[in-house]
Amino acid sequence: MTRDLPDLAPLIDHALLDPLQGSEAIHRCCDEARHYGFAGVCVASRWVGEARQRLPVETQGRGTTPRLIAVVGFPFGAVPSAVKRAEAEAAAAAGADELDVVPDFGGLVDGKTSLVLDELAAICELGPPVKVILEAGRLEPEQLALLVEICIDAGARFLKSGSGFGPAVTTDQVVRLRELARGRAGVKASGGIATLEQALELVEAGATRLGTSRGVALMQALRT
Repeated sequence: MTRDLPDLAPLIDHALLDPLQGSEAIHRCCDEARHYGFAGVCVASRWVGEARQRLPVETQGRGTTPRLIAVVGFPFGAVPSAVKRAEAEAAAAAGADELDVVPDFGGLVDGKTSLVLDELAAICELGPPVKVILEAGRLEPEQLALLVEICIDAGARFLKSGSGFGPAVTTDQVVRLRELARGRAGVKASGGIATLEQALELVEAGATRLGTSRGVALMQALRT
């Protein structure tokens, strides 16, 4: 049977989170995202200003400029809330359109759910839409369900499966996140997306964004 292939480009957040890369790589990542029409470019907060110059705001809304995404508290979220909030503020001030935030997993494990909620809510209040990085492959089912509710209560717009520092994302994780979200948030599959077949399966499972550093390779595979 033939398979109807989705248009992957508008779903891809083109990520460059390797710390051993500089401005040249950031420029290339932005140019690739514009060339292929990716949904976004995802960079460390340190690079938001540089990427913003490469992705001029004035063309947004015309279908030509990917959204600029900054990770916050990446990759483990184990920093004081004031530091994480300051990083989010700096990223927003530098021009980030979206924030991918690592929550306070330690607070979740200790049952301090109000601290986790307050930290995320304070960042969501800054304005840019927030995706929360859940590490769905590592959390216990009860922890994952609780964290999803916290994220949605805080105002998060997306649930992101992982940071890439844990197990690779699976279709089961995407399905579960969709079930837990109940239409209240989108699902971003991220972490270890290496092949076109894997990307297509994640979209078919319900992912509405794909976070990957292999966006160019996926597009080339899609077109062959």
